[in-house]
Amino acid sequence: MSSRSELARCGRVTVEFEIEEAREARDRKARSISGSALIYLRGPKFLIYVSGALSMWGDRMWHFAISVFLIELYGHNLLLTAVFGLVVAGSVLLLGALIGDWVDRNPRNKAVVAHASLFIQNISVTMCSIVLMLVFSNKQWIERVWDGWLTVVCYTVVIILADVANLASTALTIAIQRDWIVVITGYNRGHLAGMNATMRRIDQVTNILAPLAVGQVMTLASNVVGCGFILGWNLVSLIVEFIFLSRVYRIVPALSLKPTAEESQDPSLEEKTAKKQGAPPVPGGSELPEGSCEGSRERGAAALPLCLQRLRGLIGTCRDGWRAYYRQPVFLTGMGLAFLYTTVLGFDCITTGYAYTQGISGSLLSLLMGVSAIAGLMGTVIFTKLRRLYGLVTTGVISSCLHLGCLMLCVVSVFAPGSPLDLSLLGPSTGANSSATGGPSGPRPKHTYPLQGSSNQPLLPDRSSIHWTNNTVLLENVPSGTAPESYTSIILLFLGVITARIGLWSFDLTVTQLLQESICESERGVVNGVQSSMNYLMDLLHFVMVISAPQPQHFGVLVLVSVLFITTGHTMYFVYARKARRRHAPDT
Repeated sequence: MSSRSELARCGRVTVEFEIEEAREARDRKARSISGSALIYLRGPKFLIYVSGALSMWGDRMWHFAISVFLIELYGHNLLLTAVFGLVVAGSVLLLGALIGDWVDRNPRNKAVVAHASLFIQNISVTMCSIVLMLVFSNKQWIERVWDGWLTVVCYTVVIILADVANLASTALTIAIQRDWIVVITGYNRGHLAGMNATMRRIDQVTNILAPLAVGQVMTLASNVVGCGFILGWNLVSLIVEFIFLSRVYRIVPALSLKPTAEESQDPSLEEKTAKKQGAPPVPGGSELPEGSCEGSRERGAAALPLCLQRLRGLIGTCRDGWRAYYRQPVFLTGMGLAFLYTTVLGFDCITTGYAYTQGISGSLLSLLMGVSAIAGLMGTVIFTKLRRLYGLVTTGVISSCLHLGCLMLCVVSVFAPGSPLDLSLLGPSTGANSSATGGPSGPRPKHTYPLQGSSNQPLLPDRSSIHWTNNTVLLENVPSGTAPESYTSIILLFLGVITARIGLWSFDLTVTQLLQESICESERGVVNGVQSSMNYLMDLLHFVMVISAPQPQHFGVLVLVSVLFITTGHTMYFVYARKARRRHAPDT
């Protein structure tokens, strides 16, 4: 009996020990989870995500609001918005290489480039918001000063400040998303793919929510309050981003180590220039000192005024930047990505304006934009899975095929029932008579809103964000077009555009990572700056297309030309992929 009681007591003690051990194990696990979460929240990745989200949110709010503000200032006329778009596109097209070279020439010591770009961007937006608040508050008085010339001065100041903010934003994007992220991930391809995908997801979400937020403020309050809201956001964002980027720089020692062009083993702009001139590498890279040329060239350069010498140095930097871009092993992938910008098959103001003329309501367009954003997020998820399973180069091939396959629905929509395609309107005989009779397509009213919308388009490399919201504002009081006989064409068009976003964003991430991995560190900035210039150039071409064929009946031709450009871009990538496989390059 006593032995049984002892066994029972021992059993209870054993059970109690097991329960205590399980409790301690759960506590250790909970502490480890909370500790891991705390480490992650204090880590560089999370800080970069938060800083990027704040920056992207501010950018999207500003890009949307500035277009609306310019329309309001000029009496609901699109001239100022068109001028702003051309100035922004032209400045990045011309200065993209210089911006990238500035990023390359400055070491990461104390995060000078990132902090300077951040400060210039936010202060420019803040000053521009103050000017806009003053103009909106005293518009009638300003219009009477100097016979209205003070108004012109205000418009000029607003556009210049907004353009400076966009250039600084370009520099910040190159410094953080094309350079810092590579170092933070320790050059690990898997981690780099994850960070790129996460940053793109954040961008997709802010593209939708940020314009909605500032739009609600402007609608419920006023334009002045909207300017104040953006002003306050930028000041707060400036402080938070500055602190977070400084902390990232401190906790990632590798960021303080950046090889100069002379230290890099890869050929650089300075070394290339020096070899051509038969002189040692030029420190600084953007200016050519006197005596760096030979013979008469040396004497001619020395005879030039200092300002012309500096201008000559800047032109030389741009030239060398484009040459550096051309000689990159991933040149074809960058060109292929740029060709994808020459398209009307996106949710920009042109496509949504066309849909509006075909009887699609603004509320339905907003819903379709939400679905498109979800498709874009799916593309970022698919990219990480495909890269892990098949490697980076093969992921690009699969994404290209998926993108092109979905766009075939858009090609079919051109010839499907309900399509307003009328090639006769492209002929030189199209004039007042044909427009009065409605042409072969009947008495359909002629809509010109897509062309007006294109003038409003902020010409930005990333055209997936604010354009539909801009069109909602512009077309708010415009009657929708006559309902077509069949909605088959418009359904196929948007089905193709939405599903193609999956392959598009997966392909975009593929090219982005290929550029990050393949470009030597000393040229990473200038090459990405030239890539931004190429994106702007090809984006401008698609507006030239629309100007050449502005009517809804022409849209089918624009679709076919867009698919041709996209096919050319993906063909360039296929050529690169074939060469990469022949070289047996790492594909993971």
